[in-house]
Amino acid sequence: MLAMDQGVVEEWLSEFKTLPDSAVSSYAASLKEKGSLIPALYKVIRENYSDLLEPVCHQLFEFYRSGEPRLQRFVLQFLPELLWSLLLAPSAARDPHTSGCIEALLLGIYNLEIVDKDGQSKVLSFTVPSLSKPSVYHEPSTIGSLALTEGALANHGLRRVVYSGPHLQRETFTAQNRFEVLTFLLLCYNAALSYMTSSSLQSLCQLSSRVCICGYPRQQLRRYKGISSRLTVTSEFLVQLITGIHYALCNGEMDLGSKALDDVLYRAQLELYPEALLVGNAIKSSQQCAALKSGASKEGARSIQVEITPTSSRISRNAVTSLSIRGHRWKRHESQEVSVDGDPATPGGQGSSIPEISVTMPNGDSLRPRDPRPLTQSEPEPLGSASEVSPTHDPSPRGQEVRRQKSVRRLVDESSGPSSAGRAQY
Repeated sequence: MLAMDQGVVEEWLSEFKTLPDSAVSSYAASLKEKGSLIPALYKVIRENYSDLLEPVCHQLFEFYRSGEPRLQRFVLQFLPELLWSLLLAPSAARDPHTSGCIEALLLGIYNLEIVDKDGQSKVLSFTVPSLSKPSVYHEPSTIGSLALTEGALANHGLRRVVYSGPHLQRETFTAQNRFEVLTFLLLCYNAALSYMTSSSLQSLCQLSSRVCICGYPRQQLRRYKGISSRLTVTSEFLVQLITGIHYALCNGEMDLGSKALDDVLYRAQLELYPEALLVGNAIKSSQQCAALKSGASKEGARSIQVEITPTSSRISRNAVTSLSIRGHRWKRHESQEVSVDGDPATPGGQGSSIPEISVTMPNGDSLRPRDPRPLTQSEPEPLGSASEVSPTHDPSPRGQEVRRQKSVRRLVDESSGPSSAGRAQY
């Protein structure tokens, strides 16, 4: 460590000890102006042997215990590097005393976060959105029709709330509680992602890659010459890593973020972790959208880019309602009347003829409707038929049809007259 960096760290350690409580807020705001302080603190944490590590960890804990949000976010930006130093300690030649300082700092932050101001255990709640209602991420109409089953209707409008906690106080790290504590710390880190610096996001991506590839063949591909032993991880820990990687991808760390996401998915496939695979593949698919490919600047507002589906009408134009059925019925009747009046066979008709409809009965007989066209002058009546003039002449197609039916009925009666009479005499 350079003497200049050591001087910056020592000055930072001394000025906070003499700071009155009333000046803590203004001091927290002035930390952004110290550009050389953050790189110097990273060097102290990364060194295997450093006399400054213990006082630095102690002061970072004092920052977090003060309750000032800006001081707490200042501490959280070093969390990825602190986690890697803790995981690296059993496999690296680090002084047990110095690694114990990092353990104490992380356990102190964890025990402060799991309780409220009154010292009671916190219970965190998360609301799971319903797919049947629109949000900034989806439109119900774009994911297909939702079946209106009894269960779906019963759950419509209900919000599912997931609870986390209460968490137990921890005094030391063990093999059983290590990743439970680290996962909760990453959850606190992800809650303040929008305040993290570029160096912190880069450290998070490097932590994700190293944890997932150490001891596996991909370590040679990444040309990482650190430890070669495998590190145990949990599915929940990988999901929290992916959440931070997603933010880094959308805020200027495209190269490191893409490699870190591939490494996490590689480890999730080896471990067969379905939660990590689901979240990671979803983010990787969204990576291919045009907005993400354009690249985000490291300067400016922090955000996560989301491809929003266009808003569509809640009721489709083709939806079947009582009004649409009634209108369809009216249109059908009007079209039939127009086609009958406009038949070329009718006098003065200029329309098209009615299509012939054939109905087949179950016994195989075919029924056809009668010809609606009336007899005209061009169609001569059969011999022997008597003409009858209606006292009230009706020139409409209905009147002509009635006259035609009467003529056909008389012809049938005359042709079957003698046989019917004979049967009556018999």
